[in-house]
Amino acid sequence: MKNITFLITLVLILSCGKEANIKKLAINPKVQTDRYILHKSFPSKNVDNRDIEVWLPNGYDSAQALPVLYMFDGQNIFHGRMGWDKDQYNHGWQVDETLDSLFDIESIPKIIVVGISHLGKKRYSEYTPAKPRSEIKKRKSKADIRLLEVYEKHEITSDKFLKFMVEELKPFIDTNYKTISGRDGTFLAGSSMGGLISAYAICEYPNIFGGAACISTHWPVMDGFFIEYLKSNLPNPLTHKIYFDYGTLGLDAEYEPYQMLVDSLMVRNGYEINKNWITKKFEGDSHHEDDWRKRFHYPIEFFLKK
Repeated sequence: MKNITFLITLVLILSCGKEANIKKLAINPKVQTDRYILHKSFPSKNVDNRDIEVWLPNGYDSAQALPVLYMFDGQNIFHGRMGWDKDQYNHGWQVDETLDSLFDIESIPKIIVVGISHLGKKRYSEYTPAKPRSEIKKRKSKADIRLLEVYEKHEITSDKFLKFMVEELKPFIDTNYKTISGRDGTFLAGSSMGGLISAYAICEYPNIFGGAACISTHWPVMDGFFIEYLKSNLPNPLTHKIYFDYGTLGLDAEYEPYQMLVDSLMVRNGYEINKNWITKKFEGDSHHEDDWRKRFHYPIEFFLKK
């Protein structure tokens, strides 16, 4: 009876920790990883609170300091989720499994992953680059209908979102985890709109982020206005690495003309293919987590390969 009482008390204590780190099991029982630490409703003065999940690789306890990968759409990078229509389960990226495989063959050093959850209907608002504002206003009539709806209701808040990352989230991660806090140890990754905000973040904060993986980047938003911004805002190729890719099916079928323009800008700004920049085209891949999961290792090896 005492044992039962103790267990009930323990469960109540664990469930009451509002800001506590919570170790939780993966939804997929096949996932073989060490630790997932959930910071529930992480507070911010710049944006709405959201869940932040930190993945620590095997061997973290004995490590001195590790690089950090910040990933967007964080609720879908480890465990999978229900689809937008609520009746289809997506397996997610399972980046932990990919990284474990790379660690096992000693292809890359260990790395911490920080998953930043999006806020559903405000996702477009936070992930759409806010500059140049004049282009946003000029091209509103050609905007993606979902973005237009969000723009009218929430405005575009990506500058506040990046401020949250740089001034609130990153300092917290560097203080509470064993990280390489400098630019050379700090990376970004995301797909679709997450790819767009990854590109924006490395341009806006080149002293903070050293590499960005922009996967199936959703360039058509606002008629591709962001490409104009890139012309004069790409970070220094001597100190940064940028990865782009796209498929050929579904939404990805629209991306190639935009990506070709971006590639020309990379060359114009001094980037060299396979040295500090990569663009890959994947025939037969669509705009889906299953395809992003299959090719996630490319940018990670590009950034970190020994």
